Amino acid sequence: MKRHFRFLAVAVPLLLAACVPQQATRIKGDAGLLSAQVAREQALAHTDHWTLQGRLGVSDGHAGGSGSLTWTQDGDRYEFVLHGPALSGADFRLSGGPDGATLEGVNGGPLHGPDAEALMQRALGWTVPLHDLRAWVLGLRADSGPAELAFGDNRLPSLLTQDGWSVDYRTWDTTRQPPLPTTVFAARPPYKVRLSIEAWSLH
Repeated sequence: MKRHFRFLAVAVPLLLAACVPQQATRIKGDAGLLSAQVAREQALAHTDHWTLQGRLGVSDGHAGGSGSLTWTQDGDRYEFVLHGPALSGADFRLSGGPDGATLEGVNGGPLHGPDAEALMQRALGWTVPLHDLRAWVLGLRADSGPAELAFGDNRLPSLLTQDGWSVDYRTWDTTRQPPLPTTVFAARPPYKVRLSIEAWSLH
């Protein structure tokens, strides 16, 4: 079960909602690129009813795996379900909101905690950047501190560095306005996360 915990601990931080940051940012590119990013962040700041479907691959330097995921955000409430061969066919479900979080599909579960980050800390003894990564998955800066942004030829973020993590945006869905990421690599040694988003459904 330890391997299952490792998978979930790295994967769960890829959850939840986004907000517009208010902090200093170093930028590799012209000022117009940062202005366009701020406009994206403002457009997405209140997008809190949506479903994401895709595949997740994770590694902690010793073990890894992959599986399918469905993440549903409904205002302040969320549900994150992981399923795949790497999880021995079992489903892991993290759900919650302002009143706390519940983790199901683990030995001794279901487990409950005041919030998702505190729950993972209690279950595993790990500190994971849930707050930051819930913004990063949408291609946004988190509101927790200074960030550094680099942009690609498409004038969208290609690399976001914040809180010791490097978030590499490989592909975007530019048919959407504003565009949304479809391939996201996040790394802070020894942890690595690969998210391939097959479908965004914004409500």
